Amino acid sequence: MTTGRRRPVEPTVGLHMGSGEPVLLIQPFLLSPHVWERTAEKLAESFEVFAPALAGHWGGAPIDGWNVTASTLADDIERQLDELGWNTCHIVGNSLGGWVGFELERRGRARTLTAVAPAGGWRELTVAHLSVGLKFLSFGPLIGLGRVLGDVAVRNRAMHRLLLPLVAKNPSAISRHDAEATLTAAINCPAYLPTLWSGLRGGGVTGLGDVTVPVRLLLCDHDWIIPMRRYGSIFLDELPADADRITVHGVGHVPMLEDPDRIAMLIAEHVRAHRTQLRAV
Repeated sequence: MTTGRRRPVEPTVGLHMGSGEPVLLIQPFLLSPHVWERTAEKLAESFEVFAPALAGHWGGAPIDGWNVTASTLADDIERQLDELGWNTCHIVGNSLGGWVGFELERRGRARTLTAVAPAGGWRELTVAHLSVGLKFLSFGPLIGLGRVLGDVAVRNRAMHRLLLPLVAKNPSAISRHDAEATLTAAINCPAYLPTLWSGLRGGGVTGLGDVTVPVRLLLCDHDWIIPMRRYGSIFLDELPADADRITVHGVGHVPMLEDPDRIAMLIAEHVRAHRTQLRAV
């Protein structure tokens, strides 16, 4: 049972907690590090956890112009990793964050990689690629309405019922605080249109067969945003044969919102499985 006044929903430049092996959590497009709060708290019992705000997103560094790609977003995260003194870390990314995670792995910053419903499962401009962009563009009127109404929209239960099913199979499992943070982040994302524009101009994730670190791929079976049956095949087919390929049942595109403990367990399991091996190298 919860008591007292609800916590205010405020932007954050990032979450940083715990001690131990370094674990980087990268948020999805439109949202913020808030999506990782409960998962980060669980992981922080065993690891040092850092979840930065993506550039151009709520709480993140400002962007300049319309070039907002996985590469430019990785540039900003690398700067923050350097400030922390993390030459390498265990990288976890959801959706666009998964795409950025593969880019950071390509740059040699990963010890392990966990990709949760990763974006970028396409090669060139196709109908499938366009349909993802059109889905996000269809959110535009709701985002615009949210900006006009502000807290009225963020706290409105009808808005929650309308929007949360886009990212979760079981919206009722999302706390009111997390729901409000999700909506607030979405209506305060300057990178909304620049990221869509940059994504439509370019291809998706490349070099999957060249990944050299242990990879765990988590595909969500109720993912409406990037359905795994349509957009997961590149990752399933092109990642090295020894990569873990796991279907997470009963969750949507941002599974840590509705089942943070299960996602924390799957991340921690992957990190622990390779921690001893990596230290022995």
